[in-house]
Amino acid sequence: MRLNVIKLGKMDYAEALKIQEEILERRKNGEIGDTLLLVEHPPVLTVGKRGSYSNIIISSGEMEQNGVKVYEVNRGGDVTYHGPGQIVGYPIFDLRGHGRDIRGFVNKLEDVFIELLRNEYNIEAYRGEKKYTGVWVGEEKITAIGIAVKRWVTMHGFAFNVNTNLDHFKWIIPCGLTDKGVTSLQKLLGYPLNLEGMNNKVLEYFCRVFGMEPTVFEKEAVLKQEIQDFRRS
Repeated sequence: MRLNVIKLGKMDYAEALKIQEEILERRKNGEIGDTLLLVEHPPVLTVGKRGSYSNIIISSGEMEQNGVKVYEVNRGGDVTYHGPGQIVGYPIFDLRGHGRDIRGFVNKLEDVFIELLRNEYNIEAYRGEKKYTGVWVGEEKITAIGIAVKRWVTMHGFAFNVNTNLDHFKWIIPCGLTDKGVTSLQKLLGYPLNLEGMNNKVLEYFCRVFGMEPTVFEKEAVLKQEIQDFRRS
């Protein structure tokens, strides 16, 4: 099974969301195949459809000073932070080709990082209970996961903390959980990682877990509107 992969590099959240929505429509119409966007955002907060603004504890003045914007999105979950040093992935998949199994799809997203951390770094990670969706190391989350599904097609996805500035999570109550922490691969290993190399590892394990073969497009393929070249199978 073929997977279209678009490496967007560093991109503003609003711009990436627009691209995501455009690809979502094309996937729903069957014009393109399953697609994964990989991106790194400047500091931004997103609030899920069941989220609460009370979980944003940074002041409006501090947000303005740090250039932080807030977006309401239609994914599950509460408040999430995205920022530099974090690998964000938006899989736009038609689940009719994946057993129409939403929970199974989320489990596979979690498996990507559980297997990557175990095999590459000997770190024992696990998926949380239903209330604690995502990937955890001890009592700290390393990968947040939240999706939306429209006509069986997914959007939004995962945020993997690699070299992420964990102090920025003090701006929020992550996912509305007061009794859990947040970690990063850099914190666990004690040194920063090459983010491009980690993007490649994430893609490798993503394709391994989902049983897919990638065709990689760089950002320019989207900006030049060359999406018509995407493979459908």
